[in-house]
Amino acid sequence: MFGKLIETLKKDPKTIVFTEGTDPRILEASARLLSGSFLKPVLVGNPEEIHAAAQKSGFNVDGAEIIDPDNYPEMDAMVDKMVELRKGKMTADDCRAALKRSNYFGTMLVKMGKADCLLGGATYSTADTVRPALQLIKTKPGNKIVSSCFIMVRPAASGENEVLAMADCAININPNEDELVEIATETVKCGRVFGIDPKVAFLSYSTKGSGKGETVDKMRNACEKAKAAMPEVAVDGEMQFDAATSPVVARTKHLDEGVGGHANTFIFPDINAGNIGYKIAQRLGGFDAYGPILLGLNAPINDLSRGCNAQEVYSMAIITAALA
Repeated sequence: MFGKLIETLKKDPKTIVFTEGTDPRILEASARLLSGSFLKPVLVGNPEEIHAAAQKSGFNVDGAEIIDPDNYPEMDAMVDKMVELRKGKMTADDCRAALKRSNYFGTMLVKMGKADCLLGGATYSTADTVRPALQLIKTKPGNKIVSSCFIMVRPAASGENEVLAMADCAININPNEDELVEIATETVKCGRVFGIDPKVAFLSYSTKGSGKGETVDKMRNACEKAKAAMPEVAVDGEMQFDAATSPVVARTKHLDEGVGGHANTFIFPDINAGNIGYKIAQRLGGFDAYGPILLGLNAPINDLSRGCNAQEVYSMAIITAALA
């Protein structure tokens, strides 16, 4: 999967902001990216501190652009733009103070066209990644929420990778029907970037009315709305996970063979199910989990786990750039 993404990026190289320029994991990933020619890292922080950290860790980041919020020549223009974006919710002094923080500063670099995308969160919370993105990058026209998906990858017996998409596992706690449709639509678009021919299952503890309850109704209604919103995409539900993935179970339950037994894009009813589900696939199913990939924004802004390693940073940087 990554080979294909890199080949695509080589044809149209991108620039990515790393908001934590002194972190050894970021420095190692940046050094690897610099050895290629498809993705240019921009490191936010003090140049002397970044070079000292790189030297201490043994990584060569010569060639990376380093931008220091404390000595940025275009800060006044950035402040003015941020005041405009916040529409009276923050004064110029408020914006200047916020832009001393790397998450806000890095997000504004993307907003002002200095970079194509951003990856942060190795040392701060998901909320501190999402908040500046919502305030400054904002959602795409027609979108009302930011959501997320995980791309799940494991080797298959055929020699090709098995690639799945799961959503929303990280952002929306209890999405309503219309939000589920938006989550599904954005996940389909994202999955296609990674070679997924979408077969979308709206998951539940019920299959086609075998169970009753508010969440069953929610998933059934959301599924019907998604079918109308994406008539060209195979969508079905509500259904249980075994019916979505096992052709034998799907036949037993008389499901359409287009999705039943063959689903590769899974829409969960809430964050509890989604978060538990992707982690079961990761820990017991042998899948590598890439994400959360934020969906619905005007530019790719992605979040790292604070427990991430350099390989995960490198992989997520490629994924983020591929969406730009």
